Amino acid sequence: MARPIVLSNGELHVGINTYGMVHDFYFPYVGFENHSAGKDTRHKVGVWCDGQISWLDDSDWQITQQIASGALIGHTKAWNEQLEILLEFDDFITTHTNAFIRNIHVVNLKSEERDIRLFMHQAFAIGDSRSNTDTAQYLPDSDAVLHYRGRRAFIIGGKTAHGLPFDQHSIGLFGIEGREGTYRDADDGNLSGSNVEHGRVDSTIRFQLLVPGHESRRVSYWIAAGTSMREALMVHRQMQEKDTSYHLAQTVNWWDEWLQPVYVAADKLPTKYRELFIHSALVIKAHIDKRGAVIASSDTSMLNYSRDAYAYCWPRDGAYALWPLMRLGYEAEARQFFEFCRRGLHPNGYLMHKYRADGALGSSWHPYVHGTESAPPIQEDETALTLFMFAQYYHQQEDKALLDEFYDSMVRPMADFMASYVDQLTGLPRPSYDLWEEKFLTTTYTTAVVQASLAAAAELAEIMDDGDNAVKWRTASDDMIVAAHKYLYNHKREAFYKGLIVKNDQIEFDETIDVSSFYGVYMFGLFSSRSEEVTQMYQTLTDTFHLSDKSPGLPRYEYDEYHRIDTHSLGNTWVITSLWLAQYSLEVHDQPQAMAILDWLDRNVGAANMLAEQIDPSSGAPLSVSPLVWSHAEYMATLLDLTMEQSS
Repeated sequence: MARPIVLSNGELHVGINTYGMVHDFYFPYVGFENHSAGKDTRHKVGVWCDGQISWLDDSDWQITQQIASGALIGHTKAWNEQLEILLEFDDFITTHTNAFIRNIHVVNLKSEERDIRLFMHQAFAIGDSRSNTDTAQYLPDSDAVLHYRGRRAFIIGGKTAHGLPFDQHSIGLFGIEGREGTYRDADDGNLSGSNVEHGRVDSTIRFQLLVPGHESRRVSYWIAAGTSMREALMVHRQMQEKDTSYHLAQTVNWWDEWLQPVYVAADKLPTKYRELFIHSALVIKAHIDKRGAVIASSDTSMLNYSRDAYAYCWPRDGAYALWPLMRLGYEAEARQFFEFCRRGLHPNGYLMHKYRADGALGSSWHPYVHGTESAPPIQEDETALTLFMFAQYYHQQEDKALLDEFYDSMVRPMADFMASYVDQLTGLPRPSYDLWEEKFLTTTYTTAVVQASLAAAAELAEIMDDGDNAVKWRTASDDMIVAAHKYLYNHKREAFYKGLIVKNDQIEFDETIDVSSFYGVYMFGLFSSRSEEVTQMYQTLTDTFHLSDKSPGLPRYEYDEYHRIDTHSLGNTWVITSLWLAQYSLEVHDQPQAMAILDWLDRNVGAANMLAEQIDPSSGAPLSVSPLVWSHAEYMATLLDLTMEQSS
């Protein structure tokens, strides 16, 4: 299930599902420690009226959702024709403290006064715990319910427009001992008032509202987060003391200020692209932890079907995500990311597969042993792209102190590793895993990024008066370009090889048509975008994937099996690779083709303007995680390229 609404302040991050219910609740890192992971931990919302209860995930609710155009504020409308009730939620996370707030508008669509009871349910597995050791308690002196485990505490509170707190509560168990959850206590419109429980605990609170005909009432509901009960209570008291409008105004003002560079760029775009451009910047920012990690996606829905989700920082994804922000002049986010990568750098000078938001190594399926060869379990392009982006960041800032800080601790070890990690037979980078995390070989894409990063490192070495390393790294880059022109183009298929690997002094080629090979060679200057080889591969992509104005989207490569919908197709369409093609079109001044891809993508954007990882090639429905930060970043990058093309 997609997350049409994601909210964040760099510490607290909440994902709201298509039913308008909290389904991901991360704290104190964006993307790490999801305290509501899994289908049983959805925070249900219910309405009791006229003797019956209805929850938002029941079939009788019609729900629409969106994020405000100028702030990370979610808006959900839920209409129940049978009950004749409308609920409107304005959801946000305060930018000045760690509180998730839902400002709920309850509308009575009947002509007579009614007793409407709003139920808010909380189901945490704190720290993604499976040991059933959470505690929940009613706090009478604070008009609140506390959920805690160890150094994580969440205070649930709220008030009506008249300042009255919730009037009933219930605390119990869910998912164990045959218990469904305390939300079932609300079936008759009343809660039992149970005050404490430990184990796998949940809670429900009630607001009773007398609403005249064709009128409405408002409820403010919040979850205050802290690393201790004391800290969470301090946040809770701030929510009690100030109206929700105060916190909303502060949050809106913060986002408005942060978005100023985005607004300037958006004004140069065709009107039809502006909304998603601004929204994409918000989505990217929502996935950036204040300590530097850039999370690929906070959507954990695939945990119901797979072993893991995307709530990690891949250095490659992070670098691509930050590139459009860097182009717009944002500084802090990029610097924090490079500091994060430097902290995670292996002593041998390379970045590992992926990292948790707290900087620890993420899970991996890459071994150290590959047949008869031992090699680090990495994707070398991640190290290379991070170094390449750092060089771009430095040239934007022109701050010698920045280079003084990062040169010895990050630039030099990365460049030394890549300059030495070269196959003696081919002169190309030694094998590592491809950017799609699947194959161990020397890919065209990785070669392109590595040679560009070595050239960029050589420029930095010259600035640092490090002449020996400048010569060494530039020579390594130049030699790779020569080797690439010798080995990496497949004249038979008129396309670049996906890659190659040396076995027993024999070179084995992978002839798969992979869009990353095309993108890598022209984007990182391995071959000119106007070269015969690149032009021929563009035509090969067009022919192989049957591209047209109606269907201009691309898979990653031929016969891609990942989440594949139609076994007769060459693979699902990916947002990233399709936008790479649009960027190439702009590179060669084919603006109509680029805009055809952008228009096709706008027709197939997911709920609430969220870009997924993939698109069903038949129906246009979003597939896999949504949102995917990299997809939004490539959308922004493409539109920034469009503004450059239009001004040239």
